[in-house]
Parts: sequence; structure tokens; C-alpha cells
Amino acid sequence: MFRELWDQFDNLEKHTQWGIDVLEKYIKFVKERTEIELSYAKQLRNLSKKYQPKKNSKEEEEYRYTSTRAFLATLNEMNDYAGQHEVISENMTSLITGELTRYVQELKQERKSHFHDGRKAQQHIETCWKQLEASKRRFERDCKEADRAQQYFEKMDADINVTKADVEKARQQAQLRHQMAEDSKAEYSSTLQKFNTEQHDHYYTHIPNIFQKIQEMEERRIVRIGESMKTFAEVDRQVIPIIGKCLDEITKAAESIDHKNDSQLVIEAFKSGFEPPGDIDFEDFTQPMKRTVSESSLSNSRGDGKSEPKFGGKSKGKLWPFIKKNKPPPPPPASASPSAVPNGPQSPKQQKEPLSHRFNEFMTSKPKIHCFRSLKRGLSLKLGAGPEDFSNLPPEQRRKKLQQKVDELNKDIQKEMDQRDALTKMKDVYIKNPQMGDAASVDHRLAELGQNIEKLRLEVQKFEGWLAEVEGRLPLRTDQARRQSGLYEAQNTAAVNSCAQDRESPDGSYTEEQSQETEMKVPATEFDDEFDDEEPLPTIGTCKALYTFEGQNEGTISVAEGEMLYVIEEDKGDGWTRIRRNEDEEGYVPTSYVEVYLDKNAKDVYKSLQKISE
Repeated sequence: MFRELWDQFDNLEKHTQWGIDVLEKYIKFVKERTEIELSYAKQLRNLSKKYQPKKNSKEEEEYRYTSTRAFLATLNEMNDYAGQHEVISENMTSLITGELTRYVQELKQERKSHFHDGRKAQQHIETCWKQLEASKRRFERDCKEADRAQQYFEKMDADINVTKADVEKARQQAQLRHQMAEDSKAEYSSTLQKFNTEQHDHYYTHIPNIFQKIQEMEERRIVRIGESMKTFAEVDRQVIPIIGKCLDEITKAAESIDHKNDSQLVIEAFKSGFEPPGDIDFEDFTQPMKRTVSESSLSNSRGDGKSEPKFGGKSKGKLWPFIKKNKPPPPPPASASPSAVPNGPQSPKQQKEPLSHRFNEFMTSKPKIHCFRSLKRGLSLKLGAGPEDFSNLPPEQRRKKLQQKVDELNKDIQKEMDQRDALTKMKDVYIKNPQMGDAASVDHRLAELGQNIEKLRLEVQKFEGWLAEVEGRLPLRTDQARRQSGLYEAQNTAAVNSCAQDRESPDGSYTEEQSQETEMKVPATEFDDEFDDEEPLPTIGTCKALYTFEGQNEGTISVAEGEMLYVIEEDKGDGWTRIRRNEDEEGYVPTSYVEVYLDKNAKDVYKSLQKISE
């Protein structure tokens, strides 16, 4: 019991203050724990968000695999996992931090009141003690003075020389002092008795009561901090089942991974539908007969038994005849003024022919045009100009793209039909209740929706026809139609290689034999169409004219300052850039006169063509 500490008031006061400090320290600990939980939850959410697939991106297609779906489920569960840590923070804040903070304030007030009463009782007993000491000293002084008065009286009474009157006066003075001593004695006795009573009450009643209250206060504090610690653990324990469910879902997602299914999806995603090439026929060179090439070979490019030549590469004879044209003279240096542009043409032998220029001239060479059309079409597909029926894709990929397109169109039709149904109902409401709106106001929109639905249905029929053709429900299109829509890129490359190799005779000279064979395979109408409808070079970027340039020489084009044009061939080191204004106007301008902005993808394709040519 704290009453046993009757003489340790100051130490008890220090101890109770220490208890409050411990409680405040625990509150601070819990508060920092809640901040850590919030920070951890935030980091988990950010982590989950960081690895979530982006909308309308290639990542969404990757999540059709079971392994990536399991990873997505893990991300979602981690988001819920983070939510449970937020719940921990909220519960600890409300049930521990908030409650203990209010309790500490009440505890401080109660402690202050109890120790105030203790100090007051201490001051009262000290006052009684002072009164007792004063009464005691007064009684002691009066006794001493009474003794001195009695001795003086006896001395005067024994002296025969002292008059009787002086003796009587000394006797009266001694009696007075004795009376005062008796009074002081009585007062001291009364004060002492009173002090003893107050002291007994102080040490056995007042102080024990105060200390009892302090003890109860201190025990409540200890109990409260223990309960808070239990709550601290209980808050964590409450979310353990939910966290366990999150972990169970992650485990379930991991167990749902099907490696066989993922492998099948890879097969379906990249399967082309082509049959593997057959065996290559034996070619007997011991007999004087015309060489034949196996129809089952990969690219018909091994007819001579020679290695496949590169475009523009050196051989015994000239492989492809490129027609030379005069090119504009070299432009002035970048530091020169616009007026310093030379006008005199330069000799073709001194000026290197640009790649795109040679490529276009080669494309106009009639015996070879059907060989390079597929290559040029392949380049245009790489630049994003694919055919509408996806005929540039392998059969299986084409079927998937067509099916996807049909599904998208059907969704658009359903959306338009839903809008039409909603507007029809609105019109009926307007007809029945004219005050709500004009029924004729929705007719125009209904007509537009009807037209849109009809257009979409026609599109669906078109794509379903192509889909049926791929799936074998309709006859395949002719070779001419298939070439017009674009062949698969690998076949295009094989056709180009075949044409390129068979141009060279065994002695290295140029021959038209294969050209005639190829022309026999290609209908004349198709050949003429391709020759007449020459495709322009693809653009590889844009440019802005920094100065006005008057293109007076052959092959140049005039530009005005600030004009925006298309770049179809970048500077090859000769100081000229080939640009295009429209389909009919193109030519060269000095590179220093324009600021060029190249498109990266188109530039890469153009570089690949340059490598082939070299």
C-alpha cells in the first residue's frame, strides 16, 4: 500500500510523472507504427499500380496467358493486402492513439489534484508544528524568568539591609512570573495535544487517503497501458484472416497456371498456317537440259546452285541496269547565304546516284517491276499502310484479325442499336407527353443511327466474306487479286530473290530468260496496271524550309521560307535532301536550307532497304 510511503511524498510524485511519460512514449510508438503501416500500404499500392497493365497497350494482350493472369491476380491481392495495413493504421489510431491521448490528459489533471491535496495537508501539519514550537519556546522562556524572579525574591528577603517594601515588590514579581509560566505551560500542553491529534490524522487519515487515490490512479494507468497493448495485438490479429485469404488467393492463382495452355496460346498466336516446305528435287547437271527449279522449294532462289546475290552488289556482269539522271549541283555550305546557291549542273559521274532515285528508276524497268512490287509493298506495310483485308498476314493470323474485326464491328452495331432503341423510347414518350419535348427533334439522329448501322452491317458482310474465304467456305481469290491485296512478307522477299538470281546467266551476262518465264505467270493486265500505277516513295519524315530556294536546275524544286514539306530521301553526304510537296511535285533542295524531322520507324525501314541495295 502506498500509505507505507508516508515519508516518500516527493519520490512518489516523481514516480507518477514517470508513469505518465511512459504512457506518452507508448502513444508515440503506436503513432509511428501507424505511419509505417500507412507508408507501407501506400508503397504496396504504388507497386501494384506500377505493374498493372496499361489500358489499350500491348501488355493487355499478354494477360491472356495463365502465368500473366496469375501475376495480375497477385497484383490485385497485393492491393487488398495493402488495404488491410491501412485498416491496421486506422484502428490503432482510433482505438489506441486517440483513446490514450484523451486518457493522458485526464490522468494529468487527476494527478495534479491528488498531489495538490497532499501538499496542502503537508503544509497544514507543518503549520501546526510551528505553532507547537512557538508555544514550547514561550513556556520555556516563562519558566526561566519565573526561576530568576524567585531567586531574586529570596535574595532580597535574606538581605537585612533591604527595606520591607522592596522585599514585597520582589515577592509579587516572583508570583507574577510563576503565574505566567503556568499559563504558558497550559497553552503549550493544549497546543501539543492539538498537534498530536493533527499529526495522527495527517499520517493515518489524510495522507493515506491521498496516497490511496494516487495508488488507484497509478494502477489504472498500468491497467490501461496493458489493455492498449492487447488492443495493439488484437488489431493485427483481426486482419490476419483477410490477409490469409489474400495469400490463399495468390496461392490459388499460382496453382491455376497451366503451362500446356500457355504453350497452346503461343502456338495459336504465332501460327502462320503455312505447310512446311517439301523436299528439293535433284537437278542433274550432267545432261544438257534446261534447269528446273522445284516447286516445293522455299523461295525458288537456288536455281543456279549459286549463292544468292545482293541487290546492287558486284558480279561478273551488270546485274540490274539503273538509268542515270543528272542531279542538282552540290549546295553551298551551311554558313553560306541563300543567294550563294550554284545553278550549274554537275556531271553524273561526279555525283552519286541516291538510293531512292535508283530504286524508282529500277521500278520503271518493265521486266523487273513485278519482282520488286512485292518488296515495295512490304515496305509500305511496315510504314503502317496495311491492306484492309489483312492479306499481308499469314492465314492463321489473318483469320484471327478478321474475326477480331468482325467482333468489333458487331459491338459497334449493338452500341448503335442500343442508342437507336433508347431514342425510339424517348420519341414514344415525347409523342405521349408533348410537354416533355418535341418528338421530331430525334428523327434526324434516328436517321443517322440507321445509316450508321447499315454501313456497319455492310462492313461486317465484307469482313465475314473474307473470313469465310480464309476458313475455306468460299473459293480462294485469284493470283491477281491476291497480289493486289499484298502477299505475306516472306513470300515477297522470296519472289524478289528468285527474280534477282535468275537474271544472271551462267557466264555472268544479263539474260531475259527468267523475265519471260515470269511474265508468262503474271497476266498482262496486272503487269500493265502495276507499271502504270507506280507507287511513290514512302515518306521518312517532314522538313521546314529555313530560306526561299528557287529550283532552276533539273531535279530541284522551289520552296518558300517557312513551308512544310515531306522528306522522302535524306542527305547522303552530297548536301542535297529529296522532298515532296504533293504527289506530282518532288525534287532536291540544299540540306542547309531546310530543318529535317525524320520519323524513326520509317528511317529504319529505309536503312534496311539501303543495306539490301548495297
